[in-house]
Amino acid sequence: MIDQPIQTMLMQAHGQWIIPANIVANVMVNNDCYHAFLVLTKIGYSKIPVLDKDQHLCGLLSLSMITERMLDTDHIAPENLRRMKVKDVMQTDFRVVEDPDDLDEVMHLLVDDSFVPVVSDERTFTGIITRRELLKRVNYLAHNFDDCFETTKRPQDSSSQ
Repeated sequence: MIDQPIQTMLMQAHGQWIIPANIVANVMVNNDCYHAFLVLTKIGYSKIPVLDKDQHLCGLLSLSMITERMLDTDHIAPENLRRMKVKDVMQTDFRVVEDPDDLDEVMHLLVDDSFVPVVSDERTFTGIITRRELLKRVNYLAHNFDDCFETTKRPQDSSSQ
């Protein structure tokens, strides 16, 4: 559990914590992989959300998932991408958060992933929290802690010496 003063300071740091869904690059489950390949190549992100027509989060898609499907045994076959749908190659086993204020859970998830999707209880995609945003908040905490809190060093426990 994160100490309350630390959590309070991390959550009040400047800047937006959740990047809203309407500005997050994504693809639809029924897009062909050629379209998804172009999107991923142009935006430069390693992985993006996959949505259905009702904006429910269905999966995640990376450039490597697509390029793996382009490889034949002796050559690269980009024509394969026009025949495949995003839903056929996307990652479906991934973690999400419904409560973006659960800083402990968000921090644990961001250890292994560059972003964590945020969904409503109906699994509607509402946005992402990125490792970058968390690190900006940690940077704020590291540089402003003494402005908000007075600290004292605890005496060492003599039994641990």
